[in-house]
Amino acid sequence: MATTSDIRKGMCIDFNNDIFTIIEFQHVKPGKGAAFVRTKIKSLTSGKVLDNTFSAGHKVDEVRVERRKFQYLYSDDMGYHFMNNETYEQVALDDKLVENAGFLKEGMEIDIIYHADREVPLTMEMPQYIVLEVTYTEPGVKGDTATNTLKPATVETGAEVRVPLFINQGDKVKIETETGAYMERVKQ
Repeated sequence: MATTSDIRKGMCIDFNNDIFTIIEFQHVKPGKGAAFVRTKIKSLTSGKVLDNTFSAGHKVDEVRVERRKFQYLYSDDMGYHFMNNETYEQVALDDKLVENAGFLKEGMEIDIIYHADREVPLTMEMPQYIVLEVTYTEPGVKGDTATNTLKPATVETGAEVRVPLFINQGDKVKIETETGAYMERVKQ
């Protein structure tokens, strides 16, 4: 058992018969009344994000999880297949456990979060940023850097990303995997 003073970002807790991870937290001590912790928590089973407030000193059940490095192999009707780089063991995850699947590229390394006691995969985490090549977009025109207007572009995994007008087919772009937002063009 942990208390609200032990809450930190990335911590996994058992709450309402589900496993949640702490996305954001803030300790609040108002001038009048008792202190509390305002949190934003995400369910590892359903992906729902909830806002919750814990009173100061509230006991929370911490869940022990392990992060393991896996390599993405392929996807089929059975799910998404990953291989452990150390043991060469293969794991198939359901669609609901894989977020932002449109950015998965064969050979990419990701983390799969396991429940340490039950040895059950809970979710997978992609790297924060990935670099992908643009396979199709409308061609840019000289002088298109003056505005911050965005156009659609298809990347090598088949996902569609909004990019600035100066990006052309064949350019490599850095993308934030959580939001799918364009970050920058990568020089070859």
